[in-house]
Amino acid sequence: MCSMDLEKLKMTGAGRAMAVLTSGGDAQGMNAAVRAVTRMGIYVGAKVYLIHEGYQGMVDGGDNIKLANWQSVTNIIQLGGTVIGSARCKAFTTREGRIAAAFNLVKKGITNLCVCGGDGSLTGANIFRNEWSSLLDELLKKGNSLQPDKWPPQHANLNIVGLVGSIDNDFCGTDMTIGADSALHRIMEIIDAIMTTAQSHQRTFVLEVMGRHCGYLALVSALASGADWLLIPEAPPQEGWEDRMCHRLEGSRTKGSRLNIIILAEGAIDTNGKPITSTYVKDLVGKRLGYDTRVTVLGHVQRGGTPSAFDRILSCKLGVEAVIALMEASPDTPPCAIGLSGNHAVRLPLMECVEMTKLVQTAMNEKRFDEAIKLRGGSFENNWKIYKLLAFQKPVQSETSFSLAILNVGAPAAGMNAAVRSAVRLALAHGQKVFAVHDGFQGLANGNLVEMKWHSVAGWTGQGGSLLGTKRTLPEKHMAEIVETITKFNISALLVIGGFEGYVGVLQLFEARSRFDELCIPMCVIPATVSNNVPGTDFSLGADTAVNAAMESCDKIKQSASGTKRRVFVVETMGGFCGYLATCTGIAVGADAAYIYEEPINIHDLKTNVDHLTEKMKQDIQRGLVLRNEKCHENYTTDFIHRLYSSEGKGIFDCRVNVLGHLQQGGAPSPFDRNFGTKLGVKAIQWISERLNENFRQGRVFANSPDTACVLGLNRKVISFSPVTELKDRTDFEHRVPLVHWWMNLRPLLKMLAKYQTSFCEYVPGEIEHVTRRSISIDHGF
Repeated sequence: MCSMDLEKLKMTGAGRAMAVLTSGGDAQGMNAAVRAVTRMGIYVGAKVYLIHEGYQGMVDGGDNIKLANWQSVTNIIQLGGTVIGSARCKAFTTREGRIAAAFNLVKKGITNLCVCGGDGSLTGANIFRNEWSSLLDELLKKGNSLQPDKWPPQHANLNIVGLVGSIDNDFCGTDMTIGADSALHRIMEIIDAIMTTAQSHQRTFVLEVMGRHCGYLALVSALASGADWLLIPEAPPQEGWEDRMCHRLEGSRTKGSRLNIIILAEGAIDTNGKPITSTYVKDLVGKRLGYDTRVTVLGHVQRGGTPSAFDRILSCKLGVEAVIALMEASPDTPPCAIGLSGNHAVRLPLMECVEMTKLVQTAMNEKRFDEAIKLRGGSFENNWKIYKLLAFQKPVQSETSFSLAILNVGAPAAGMNAAVRSAVRLALAHGQKVFAVHDGFQGLANGNLVEMKWHSVAGWTGQGGSLLGTKRTLPEKHMAEIVETITKFNISALLVIGGFEGYVGVLQLFEARSRFDELCIPMCVIPATVSNNVPGTDFSLGADTAVNAAMESCDKIKQSASGTKRRVFVVETMGGFCGYLATCTGIAVGADAAYIYEEPINIHDLKTNVDHLTEKMKQDIQRGLVLRNEKCHENYTTDFIHRLYSSEGKGIFDCRVNVLGHLQQGGAPSPFDRNFGTKLGVKAIQWISERLNENFRQGRVFANSPDTACVLGLNRKVISFSPVTELKDRTDFEHRVPLVHWWMNLRPLLKMLAKYQTSFCEYVPGEIEHVTRRSISIDHGF
C-alpha cells in the first residue's frame, strides 16, 4: 500500500459503500474515530454511512443510517461521548434482528462495516459477518424486494473491522483502547482536587473508580498519585489485609503526612471472591484509626469530558488504518481489530484477541490471580510491581557505600518530579545515599546538594515543573568545580533528568573522563522536554502534557470562532526545530495545516493553504486553524503568515494570531507523564545499581566504558540504554534534534483528514500481528 499513488488509492473505494457505528459503553475519542473513518472513507472514494444508535439503529434502519459527507463530521473531534449514539440492542442478539440489520445494509449496498466498541460489540460483529450469506439467503426466501441478480459480486460477503473503545483498557493485543487515557485524565483531575482538601483537614479519602473486571484505571491512577493503598480485582489482598492497611496508614501519619488516599476498583474482591466496597473500607479506617474518612465514587464522570490528545491521535490512527484494512479485505480475509503497538497501528486477529481477553476473566473466576495479572500484559504486571515497590517504605537490607546525585537540566518539563520521586525511593531501598542537586549542572558546580529521605519526595508525582530547580548551563566551563563537588560528596553515579542540554551535558562529562578520573562513574539521562527532541528515545517526559496543554488552548480558540463568521487562527507552538508538538497538536485539534522545520515550506505551499481555506469558507465552515512551529522557517515567521493570510483572505475571512508560549511547559503532569516518569526513574536506578556493582573494584567505582554513560529511551515498546557517544552520529547538534523522527509518519494523517491532496505513498500501513500471551501489552508507555 505504501507505494500506491493518490489516484490509485482513490479508485480503491470507487463503487463501494461502508458504514461506521459505535456500540456499548461510550468512550472519549469515539467521535475522533468516527471522523477519521468517515473522512478517510470519502478520501478513498467510497460512500460512507453513519449508523446512529449502534446496532439498534442498524436493526431499525430508516433515518438511523445516513449518508455522510465531509462536513458531517466537522468540529466533533473535541467532543466526548459519541455524536452518532450508542445503545444496548437485544434485538441484534437474535437471528431476526440480524436479518433486519442485513436487509437495511444491503439496501444501501453496504458491505464494509467498522464497529467501535468493546469485546461484546466486536464479537457481535463477527457473528454477523459469519452469518451474512445465510442471512441474505433467508431474506430472499421471504420474498422481499431485493433483486440478487442486480447485486454486485462483493455483496455476497461482509467485511468488518473493529476499533476497541473501552475506558477500562481491558482488550488484549493492543497497548491502549480508545477512551482509557481520557478516563485517567478525569480521575487524576479529581484526585489532585481531593488531595488539597484532604491535606487541609488531615482526612483519609477512599476513591472508587470504574473497573468491574479490570483494575487498570485503579492501578495506573494509584501509581500516578502515590496512593497509600490499592485494591484491584486481579490481586485480592491476603488475609489480614485490614490490619496491614491500617498499620500502613498510621505509619504514614506518624511520619508527617496529613492525608491518606485509598483507591479501589469497583470490582475489588477478597481472596474468597467477596466484594470489598468503598463503604466497608471507610468504616474500617474510621473504626480502627478514628480518622476523618470520606468516600468519593467517581462513576460516569470517568466517561465524560473532552478526549485527551492521546485518545484523539490514537483514534485518528486507528480510524484511517481501519478504512485501509476494509479496502484491502477479500472474502478470505479474517476479521481484524485495529490496535496500537508502540507508536504504530497494527491489525490484530479479532477473535483471537477476544478469546485472549476472556481468558483473563476465566483465570480470575478460578482464583488464578497471578496468572490473571500476567495475562493482562507485561505493562500491567510491571505497573503492579512498581506500585508495590514505591508505595511502602521497606527496611534497607544492607547499606552500601554508593552515593547518587540527581539533577534536572534544561527547561522544566512535567513528569520530572515523578521521575525524581521514584529514583530517590528505589535508590534508598537499594541502600544508597541520595543527593538532590538544585539548579542543574550549575548547582552541581556550586555544591548545592541536599540529602534526600523517603518522605522528602512525598506527593511529588502530581507536581508540575521542576521542584529541584533547573538551568540550561552546560558542564564544559565548570568541569573542575563539578569534579570537586563529586569528590567532596563522594558521588558514585549521576542521574540527569532533562532535555537536549541533559544529553549534551553527559556527553561532555563522558568526553572529559580522559582528564578527570572522578568522572568515571555511571551516568544516565532520562529525557525530559516538551520539545521531544532528545536522541535515543521516541518520547520524552513532558511532551504528552505539553501536547494536551496546546490542544486545550486550541480548543478554546476554535470555540471563540463559533460566534464569528469565517475566521482563521494562526497559532504558534514551542518545540525549537522539532515539529513533534505542532504535528501532534495539529492532529488532535483537526488543524488545517501545521508548519514544521522538518518539512520545508515555500510560498507556493502557503498559497495552496490559503486557497484551501478560502474554499472551506465557501462551504459555510466558520473557522480555520493553522499551527506553526516556532522555528519552522527563518523568513516565514508567524507575523508574516498572519499578514499573508489576512491579505489573501480579505473579504472572505479574517485572521488572528495566538502565541501559546510557556503555558505549554506549565500545569500538572498528564497521567502518562506521571506514570512514564515513575517507570523511567525505576529503570534508571536499576541500571545504575547494576553498573555500580559491575564497576566497583579496589574500594571505588571506576566506570569508563561507553556503555556506562547512556540515554534511557523508549523505542517502540522497548526500553533501551543508548551510549551517548553512539548517539552522536544520530544527532543534528546545530538544530538540536535527532536525525530520524518516527512521528513524521503522522504527517499524512494530518493532511488527509484536513482534505489536502497528498501522496499516499507517505502513509505507513499497519502491520499484521498475531496475539500471544506475552505480546499482550497495556499502556501507551511500556
